[in-house]
Amino acid sequence: MAYGKGGNMGGNMQNLMKQAQKMQEEMQETEKLLDEWEIVGTAGGEAVVVYMNAKKVIDGIEIDESVIDPEDGEMLEDLILAAVLDGYKKADEVYKEKMSKFGGMGGMGGLF
Repeated sequence: MAYGKGGNMGGNMQNLMKQAQKMQEEMQETEKLLDEWEIVGTAGGEAVVVYMNAKKVIDGIEIDESVIDPEDGEMLEDLILAAVLDGYKKADEVYKEKMSKFGGMGGMGGLF
């Protein structure tokens, strides 16, 4: 398809670039939101609580003293792992929901 005088290829390209820039800005805002979003994973009736953001960066763990048994460290390990996995599951749901409007490409597949 050839565009001569009066063609609008330049205008279409300009609109496309503006849309891409807007999408990139929205994605950066969403990425920031995901960094700040607090996810709470729990296990053992909240005996172990893990705090993380929606990008799965853990920034805190609380352990109820009642589940600390020097004779059964494996149980505590299992509870911590269960709380982390619970948090990861919740973080995946938030990430998927917030990033779905970008086609699931997160970062535009390296385009930007």
